[in-house]
Amino acid sequence: MKKIAVIGAGIAGTTTAYALLKKGHSVTIIDSRRYPAMATSYANGGQLSASNAETWNTTKNVISGIRWMFTPDAPLLFNPSPEIQKYKWMLGFLWATIKGEHKKNTLETIDIAKKAREIYFKIADEEGIEFELLKKGILRFYDNEKEFKLDKEKVSWLDQEGMEWDILTTDEVKEIEPAFENNKNYEKILGGIYTKSDASGDIHKFCTNLEKVLVEKYSATLQLKTTVEHITKQQDKLVLTMRHENEIINDSFDNVVICAGVNTQNFANMLGDKMNIYPVKGYSVTIDLKDDISKQCAPTVSLIDQPVKIVASRLGDRFRVAGTAELAGINTDIRQDRIKPLLRWVEKYFPNVSTETYTPWAGLRPMTPNMMPITKE
Repeated sequence: MKKIAVIGAGIAGTTTAYALLKKGHSVTIIDSRRYPAMATSYANGGQLSASNAETWNTTKNVISGIRWMFTPDAPLLFNPSPEIQKYKWMLGFLWATIKGEHKKNTLETIDIAKKAREIYFKIADEEGIEFELLKKGILRFYDNEKEFKLDKEKVSWLDQEGMEWDILTTDEVKEIEPAFENNKNYEKILGGIYTKSDASGDIHKFCTNLEKVLVEKYSATLQLKTTVEHITKQQDKLVLTMRHENEIINDSFDNVVICAGVNTQNFANMLGDKMNIYPVKGYSVTIDLKDDISKQCAPTVSLIDQPVKIVASRLGDRFRVAGTAELAGINTDIRQDRIKPLLRWVEKYFPNVSTETYTPWAGLRPMTPNMMPITKE
């Protein structure tokens, strides 16, 4: 049995801790926040998705990014302020695009996403984790002929077991998600693509409920409101120097696993690693479905409006709508000009859903230039 520290209590940290505990190790989970899963895992799009694992490194996306650069409500927004890490990341993104590994990398991320999706299902079943899971697939829909044609052509290399790429007519879109009915804007939908094996759920709820299992059933140690300031090696041990409120703590471990989201780059710099991670900011609104009409008219199938890059998921009596990507550094300020397009989208496609009560959120997604996850020692 080894004594292992896991830095980060989001979805990556909690599931890593679970796997280590199941193998009989002693695990301490460390997070700087007061509660687990309060950063990237808090209010994201809620999709357990292989169909949304396509990497962004295409010439089309580079051209679109340039076109959107100074449009306030565009799916991608770039802040041109000088920052070394941002431009280093952007150069890496362009290089990854030039290398032409988009298809290869996408197929690899799809494979990882399928395995991750099954792990969520397995943990939820074995440990009784409730997180508003809906196994109803993910439905892409299109009101742009060019975008629809481009995505239909991907069936030749994307369609596979567990990552279906079923092309639908307009009527078939409505059959899968009846909430589109009685909406004049539905007539503008040209068709859709459906991945039946995908699902949706509240990942924050998954993490918080799993944390209870880790502590109560598997005797994990949870150190919240604790910041790791240094990592040093002493003989065959790794020593973490941590700050909990005004107290400095030194503790030694056999191994350390870093699942710190956008803060992983700080640890990489600390340890001399050449890792290249940059925060890509995203926004969401979580709408409270208070009245019966809103509950009836909000969709239950998780959606992707592909032309505008907006995703939506039903989470019990809440409706989560998320979208946009912003290159603006470590910044979680909530901008109303980024929130309003999400609310307008709800009004456009689901006008009977009341948006009177909603919670806006902005979070940071850690991304590598080639969009590939980093899993290494």
